[in-house]
Amino acid sequence: MRWKGRRVSTNVEDRRGGGGAKAGGISILGLVVAFVAWKFFGVDPQQAYQATQAVTSAQSSQQGTAPQNLTAEQKEASDFVGTILADTEDTWTPIFQQLGVTYKTPHLVLFSGVVKSGCGTAQAAMGPFYCPADQKIYIDTAFFQEMRQQMGISGEQNQTELARQDQAGDFAQAYVIAHEVGHHVQNLLGISGQVQQARSKSSQKQGNQLSVRLELQADCFAGVWAHQNQQRTQFLEQGDIAEAMDAAEKIGDDYLQRRATGQVVPDSFTHGSSEQRMYWFETGLKSGDINQCDTFK
Repeated sequence: MRWKGRRVSTNVEDRRGGGGAKAGGISILGLVVAFVAWKFFGVDPQQAYQATQAVTSAQSSQQGTAPQNLTAEQKEASDFVGTILADTEDTWTPIFQQLGVTYKTPHLVLFSGVVKSGCGTAQAAMGPFYCPADQKIYIDTAFFQEMRQQMGISGEQNQTELARQDQAGDFAQAYVIAHEVGHHVQNLLGISGQVQQARSKSSQKQGNQLSVRLELQADCFAGVWAHQNQQRTQFLEQGDIAEAMDAAEKIGDDYLQRRATGQVVPDSFTHGSSEQRMYWFETGLKSGDINQCDTFK
């Protein structure tokens, strides 16, 4: 994937290091289990936040100041994330203009270990997330290593401009960022609020189904971004699409459940099956049309 040389967004807040709180005493296995439980098995995010508050109450608060003396790897991660965020800004701004509304760009927070957000205190084990309360995306870039080492999402099928070779591929990482931006788009369009209201009146099973539809739409929006950005920048290289599809497969609820427990419980799905996630990402990618992303039909 070609990403160097393009605009880097100014909406990145780098809270790594600089006295920020760190998560300690958690094994890699514990991180994976916690991440799967929150992200894919239907554990309510607010409950997860409250749990982490108890764990981190004795730790210092996140200062939010820019870290000093970034390593070359940290600087590259910041530039990469900032470039992808800028690409999403340049994609969604004109789409919103066509809809007759203004696109309010989100901020993206890079953190290490533990972070305080508008939705509460969160740990890296939860994976990347979007907080509608402050309209910010939170990412611990160590997650990109977890994608490769724990989830088997590699980047070996394509070329990369990233120096690090121990992470998921660059386009798989970009897909994760674009998916979270998709949640911001849903928030701005009022979709998230409607779903939350409907969930409050639904059973657990029905609420999970609504969550699945919301997540699949964010996947479709990520595909729309990839299509539009390709038209604008010609950034894709051979193997990139296969890499994203591999990521979509391996973060499907059924794939993760089968890997974690050997069993699949469809009623507990909150993000969708591998087949669904691949289908909706591909739908957005092929069409480039937000109107093709109605997963609520």
